[in-house]
Amino acid sequence: MTNTRSRTSMLGAAAAAAAEAVNEALAAAQARAMAAPAPGPSVMSVQVQVPATAAAQRRPTRTPGRGASGPMVGLLSRESGETLIDQIVRSVAARIDDRLLRGGARMPSIRAFAASHGVSAFTVVAAYDKLVATGYLESRRGAGFFVRERPAMAVHAGDSAPLLSPVRSQHAGFESKPIDIVWLVRNMFRQMPHQQMPGTGVLPSEWLDGPAIANALRAVSRQNPNLLLSYGVPQGFLPLRQQLQHKLAELEIAAEPEQFVTTAGVTQALDLVAREFTRPGDVIFVDDPAWFLMFGSFAALGAQVIGIPRLADGPDIARLTELAAIHKPKLYIINSVLHNPSSTSLSAAKAFQVLRLSEEHGFLIVEDDIYCDLHPGSAVQPATRLAALDQLQRVIYLGGFSKTMAANLRVGFIATSMERAERLADRKMLSTLTTSDIGERVVYKVLSEGSYRKHADRLRGRLDSVRAKALRQMERIGLRVESSPLAGMFVWADAGCDTNALTERAMAHNLLLAPGSLFSPKQLPSTRMRLNVAAMQEPAVWRFLERELGGS
Repeated sequence: MTNTRSRTSMLGAAAAAAAEAVNEALAAAQARAMAAPAPGPSVMSVQVQVPATAAAQRRPTRTPGRGASGPMVGLLSRESGETLIDQIVRSVAARIDDRLLRGGARMPSIRAFAASHGVSAFTVVAAYDKLVATGYLESRRGAGFFVRERPAMAVHAGDSAPLLSPVRSQHAGFESKPIDIVWLVRNMFRQMPHQQMPGTGVLPSEWLDGPAIANALRAVSRQNPNLLLSYGVPQGFLPLRQQLQHKLAELEIAAEPEQFVTTAGVTQALDLVAREFTRPGDVIFVDDPAWFLMFGSFAALGAQVIGIPRLADGPDIARLTELAAIHKPKLYIINSVLHNPSSTSLSAAKAFQVLRLSEEHGFLIVEDDIYCDLHPGSAVQPATRLAALDQLQRVIYLGGFSKTMAANLRVGFIATSMERAERLADRKMLSTLTTSDIGERVVYKVLSEGSYRKHADRLRGRLDSVRAKALRQMERIGLRVESSPLAGMFVWADAGCDTNALTERAMAHNLLLAPGSLFSPKQLPSTRMRLNVAAMQEPAVWRFLERELGGS
């Protein structure tokens, strides 16, 4: 046994040595081809044993202001969690960003860099290639690598302000435009801690199942590469549509795979539906309050957007009846389950009334069920879906996974009648050809592996825990909540003051709120605001609200 282990160890060492030798040989070949001497300023002095005459010809010169001779980067650590390649890339990029290395400067040869830093030529080749790919270096055949010339970015007075410019109130880090829908969406995409964004519409990334997404990506990457290089089909990845068929069956919605069209999230789904079934001047009904992004999107298509007052159990039926008779809408967009921003759900009685009015006045219902998996199910809490009652006759059902799986995958779907699905697939094809087949394969992998159900259970449990605590805190500081939600991530709270002004003051403390005015098509001042209970863990949020609202 000992001899066997010894032989195995020797074989392993020999294999490792052979691999290293191959790498060094390949790197040396590339070095000879690409890193031959060429005229131009050098960025560091390297001692090389060459004949005296050659040395006189090749002696490196130092460009003024470049700093002292020596290693290109600081000490490299093999104990760091960062690879040697990435350490080199980061250090060289920093020197270029700081203008310690100027455009046109010649980089050390691959061999010289490797010798002066105690790394293999293979490592240097990989680092240089990364720096070329990211625009820091350029490779000149037969001459070597040079710092790429990077022209300064011109700033014109008439251009829109960048995302990190000061706001009109001089609050650092926020967009300097009036508080409106675009302002909120832009600032939601800022790179700031989730706990400083109580107005955000997403869960913390650490709550999501990153390892499951990573495993699915690896599994997809091991498939036939040809499948990943070509277009998908306009209607979407078939196995995913088959998986969605099972998902909707659990909600008592019957649909064939041909009745699904995949989209780049619910945002694109709404856009496709509006483009296909409305024309400029047509009326679209939305809940008031409702998800704000669609107001601007529909208006850009020339539609007239009218809000229907949303109550705790669904729309104000009397108002819906009155306005439908006057305006003859083409579409009514509604969250039946876990309405955004209140997290309330539609009652069965109102669901039947909405369907009756749809048939009476000839409008289609677009049911946005993006928060489906944050609801524990009708066996635990009441949940009535219009698509389950109507079976996709007058209802177009939308869903997606950006809230519970990964927003960056941008995978959503439409379920509707066969005829409408065909029309929507054609509309999608004419606008974007297809959606990302890779993203759809990843979502299919996650759904079909079986772990997603447990992940959704964990999310609901965490939300239940933080929601209960947040509601108690809100009551203590004077925030009023008319309908305390039993599920979901949002609370629609009444601050008793103009929340636009409150949002302005929050900026000074690097806090992002979502004022109620943005959730109404009329955009009028409001005392309401949407709060995300998953982003209410930071004590600074509560201190700010308590101080501003005068809570005891």
